Amino acid sequence: MSTLTAPATRTAHHTGFWIVAGAFLFSMAFTTVPTPLYPIYEQRDGFGGFVVTLVFAAYAIGVMVALYLAGHVSDWLGRRRLLIASVAIEAVAAVLFLVWNDLPGLLVARFVSGVGVGTLTATATAYLAELRAVSHPHEERAKAATAATVINTGGLALGPLFGGLIAQFLPAPIVTPFVVFLVLLVAAVVLAIFVPETVDVASSRRRYAPQRVSVPPEARATFVAAAIGAAAAFSALGFFTALTASIVIGLLHLGGHLIAGLVVFGVMGASAASQFAFARVQGRRKLQLGIALMVVGLALVAVVGIAPSLALLLVGGIVAGAGVGLVFASSIGVAAASARPDNRGEVLAGMFLAAYAGLSAPVIAVGVALAFFPISRVLVVFALAVLVIVVLAAVPLLRRR
Repeated sequence: MSTLTAPATRTAHHTGFWIVAGAFLFSMAFTTVPTPLYPIYEQRDGFGGFVVTLVFAAYAIGVMVALYLAGHVSDWLGRRRLLIASVAIEAVAAVLFLVWNDLPGLLVARFVSGVGVGTLTATATAYLAELRAVSHPHEERAKAATAATVINTGGLALGPLFGGLIAQFLPAPIVTPFVVFLVLLVAAVVLAIFVPETVDVASSRRRYAPQRVSVPPEARATFVAAAIGAAAAFSALGFFTALTASIVIGLLHLGGHLIAGLVVFGVMGASAASQFAFARVQGRRKLQLGIALMVVGLALVAVVGIAPSLALLLVGGIVAGAGVGLVFASSIGVAAASARPDNRGEVLAGMFLAAYAGLSAPVIAVGVALAFFPISRVLVVFALAVLVIVVLAAVPLLRRR
């Protein structure tokens, strides 16, 4: 590369970084837009909280299926191709929400949305790191990994807030959000066509095989510990995603879709914000702080089951969410450091597979529990159970750090 073309190349990769970041942000926000809208579907169609958890479980299953089958293929098919395909799948899910919004349609739309996220997360995370490495060659790679996790969790935070605001103040609450995101997703697909490719596709051809994680033998124990940490962090997010609407309506007896959206936004937003606030905190100290915040936050939320309080729910959720961000960022950083350039997408796909397994388990368990027990009891038991999981998962990760 000549000195004349190098600045142009860096500029193209810098612009591409922000295009990919926007596509990633819009896609992740789209996946959580339905969270505050579920009570509308419940009231309209007469189904309960258990069915809502099945709808969410369809999404989680879609994510894990796609991660296993296709989350790693951008390592040889190319980042740009997989990014465009993933965002296009999310646009298809938006169309399904618009034209087929009864219960079977919700299940299919959420599954399709999960498939899109499953192919997107590892691809976009690796793509952002590689684009940033060209546009800012002297910058630490950890900064790009942090940016990717912030965009991931930040998008998850914006979705419920956006959906709650529309449901509270605008007409057609189960139509308008999906029209808006359909436009954003289509625009992201068009712009992504112009992003530079970072994988040498011609020399990276290989025989297709489902997801596997190839980590150097000396780094396998570290990767396993990081995967356990990511699963524990996402189990807390799954807990809040599954229970927030039921807590606000069934336990706190508060109406309004905006409240449920704000609580989830607080949890997810704190997860993204903590990664910025503590970006300079390194290694073991960041992980210890994240675990401590998760434990304190989940303990406060458990108290809500005994002494219902919206303020306590918000504070506990925000504190726990901040801890989730630090634990998840630490886990992704550990995994990325153990990967080779030619299998970075594969390793990150394995990490997200572990994370979404942790996300889906509490959702399905909560759905079953709500069919037999009151929300107050379910809240206490599951908050404490996730707390224990976090503590147990922290032990091997702290040892590896």
